[in-house]
Amino acid sequence: MLIPARMSEAEEQRWVTVMLDKLAAQESKRALGDTELAERARRLSGQYFDGRARPASVRWVTNQNTRWGSCTPSEGSIRLSHRLQGMPEYVVDYVLCHELAHLLVPGHGPRFWRLLEAYPRTERARGYLEGVVAAERLPHVPGARDA
Repeated sequence: MLIPARMSEAEEQRWVTVMLDKLAAQESKRALGDTELAERARRLSGQYFDGRARPASVRWVTNQNTRWGSCTPSEGSIRLSHRLQGMPEYVVDYVLCHELAHLLVPGHGPRFWRLLEAYPRTERARGYLEGVVAAERLPHVPGARDA
């Protein structure tokens, strides 16, 4: 975010707060509900897996803080971490495709990764998620100005 140099620190803080509130409002409007998430999974299955991956349920969960998604193939259930909400669509689609692939191939062996190659933005999405994890591990410098 660019802030005019003439702003005082108080004005800058107020401006940043206003802009973050606007961004949060936009993100909450864009966040998919569980119904839309399930529909998106069906569309991705058709597009990349010939419709063979058929989840019984797809939903957001708030109890996954160390993984982006999970799948229980025996139940056909897919759960995505709420931390993905607000991330670019291609990232959410990648995690959905990853979990859909687990409905067809358990584990992360060569067959699984070959199947996931069907999604063209796999490497880009993985890089994005790796960057998020790396950023979370960076030390916070006290007194640094966030903008």
